[in-house]
Amino acid sequence: MKSALVLSEVIEKQTNDAKALYYLGNFWYASKFYDDAISCWEKSVSIDDSFPTVHRNLSLAYYNKLNDEQKALASLEKAFSLDLEDARILMELDQLYKRLNRDLVFRLAFLEKHLELVIQRDDVYLERVALYNLLGKHDKALTLLQNRMFHPWEGGEGKVSGQYLISLTEIAKQEITQGNYDKAIALLEQAQIYPDNLGEGKLPGAQENDIHYWLGVAYEKKSDLQQANNWWEKATQGLEEPTAAIFYNDQQPDKIFYQGLAYLKLNDFAEANKRFEKLVAYAKKHVNDHVTIDYFAVSLPDLMIWEDDLDKRNKIHCLYMQGLGLLGLDKKAEAEQTFNSVLAEEKSHSGVTIHLSLLKNEESVFIG
Repeated sequence: MKSALVLSEVIEKQTNDAKALYYLGNFWYASKFYDDAISCWEKSVSIDDSFPTVHRNLSLAYYNKLNDEQKALASLEKAFSLDLEDARILMELDQLYKRLNRDLVFRLAFLEKHLELVIQRDDVYLERVALYNLLGKHDKALTLLQNRMFHPWEGGEGKVSGQYLISLTEIAKQEITQGNYDKAIALLEQAQIYPDNLGEGKLPGAQENDIHYWLGVAYEKKSDLQQANNWWEKATQGLEEPTAAIFYNDQQPDKIFYQGLAYLKLNDFAEANKRFEKLVAYAKKHVNDHVTIDYFAVSLPDLMIWEDDLDKRNKIHCLYMQGLGLLGLDKKAEAEQTFNSVLAEEKSHSGVTIHLSLLKNEESVFIG
């Protein structure tokens, strides 16, 4: 409190001291007097708008405390324009673009323009990888993953391995479509082993229903029905009850979806439909839930820079789950509509992007 009194006295005597106002704003923000903090920072900017950090701080306050997205964006873009060598602000700006659902091509072009900064940080580098996967450039994504040694960071658990799995699985599906079944099998086998450069190992009990399902499809196309059935049997195993998915190791709905597809391949339509119907039923029941998390919760799947709307996240999760269930039940028009409603809110949703592409691909080896 003494420091606040000293800064206040400085400001009274030197009303044009931008840095004193900046520091006092930091004190008020840390003390949770957000309006006072914003007022100090705005006065600081009015005196001297050349200091990047005060614009960056205002951006966070505008977004997280005033829910003013446009002011937040303008302030952070100003901050970055004042210091084009600040990799952290680059990361925060890309995360804000992501939160504001900016176009994927725009985001990738932004990162490519500032590649020397992207390379400095694992988190931003991985966003670049994810954007290549989202845009269907899986070979490029895989190459980028293979050419970097990643280091674990809190909030990043499961993200590097997740992009690794997406890259390999999507390339394998392309190889199946092109008739290169042995290549597809090799890629799917590779997806079950995490190389050291990913910086994280496979969790015990990790469910790989999708990988097992596609291995079954590859062997089916090779006319090896015994192997195909073996893999589909494996793909039916695991947790089958849908749940909320807030943390990175929570049950994901696509695993249940691939259980259902595997049962379809095994001609067990009752078990298949049970999986799909569970997805739809859970989604409809919980789509409007109010979600809270424990204060001490860790390993949230996103960088906690911009305050999240957990109810919105839950709604997106439920709509994705519902779309998968509808797709499994062969209600493709409804599934497509549901998936598109997710993309309207979150263009970077990998699961929706993958399965919407599957739905639209008439030549797909989907359920064959």
